[in-house]
Amino acid sequence: MTNHTEIIPGVIFFSYFSAMRKEKVAFMEHNTLVLQVSGQFTLETAKQRISMGRGEMLLIQKNQLGEITKTPLDGEEYQTIVISLKEDLLRKIALEEQIEIGQKYTGPSNILIPGSDFLHAFFQSVLPYVRHPEKKITNAVGMLKVKEAVYLLLDTMPGLQKFLFDFSDPYKMDLGKFMLSNFHYNIPVEKFARLTGRSLTGFKRDFQKIFGMAPRQWLLERRLEEARHLIEKKNKKPSSIYLDLGFESLSHFSHSFKKKFGKAPTEWLV
Repeated sequence: MTNHTEIIPGVIFFSYFSAMRKEKVAFMEHNTLVLQVSGQFTLETAKQRISMGRGEMLLIQKNQLGEITKTPLDGEEYQTIVISLKEDLLRKIALEEQIEIGQKYTGPSNILIPGSDFLHAFFQSVLPYVRHPEKKITNAVGMLKVKEAVYLLLDTMPGLQKFLFDFSDPYKMDLGKFMLSNFHYNIPVEKFARLTGRSLTGFKRDFQKIFGMAPRQWLLERRLEEARHLIEKKNKKPSSIYLDLGFESLSHFSHSFKKKFGKAPTEWLV
């Protein structure tokens, strides 16, 4: 059974289910706080692989791509509470508290938060809205809950101030290196541009200089080359790799593969 509840639409979520789920593409647009109620949560990005179990908390930095695996353990359902710490609210808190902003955060992108009775009590105060969905939380009360989470995080780890209140634009990262590490994620070119700290026009211009072709063409070519390598050298079945390489359907993958290499991926195995 799977259930996903938006306690506050787009801000606070609760989910539970009994079978393992794997999300190949996770675009973390906002800073996000996650409490693992039960089961195991694993996040893998280009730079980090981090897992947490029952009662643990993780703070995830905005503007990241990653793979999330959600696993029930020991007969228990997977349960998690997720709070999106959106920039407009963080800016408001920074102004109210006269917190200095504008500093670039350079630490780890994802941080396990130490156990805190206050933070756990905060999450417990959210659970009644999960158990009684007919009792709708008002937007005003919901925003107060999110602000409370931010203050408790800062009380638990004062050093998170730079993490939470970094409102600088993403720096221009090495586009070539980034794309070679993340080509398999099935996200729009516009998001690749944002993640590398560029406008769409700047991204396309820089991409052409580095790779000699347009982004969409290169992504298709790179994914197909990787698919051939996995089928030819690793004996992988087409049905087991197409999603991991950013293709939305097996038929689209097979058609594109045959168009490039002259025969279907299943024939390549023969």
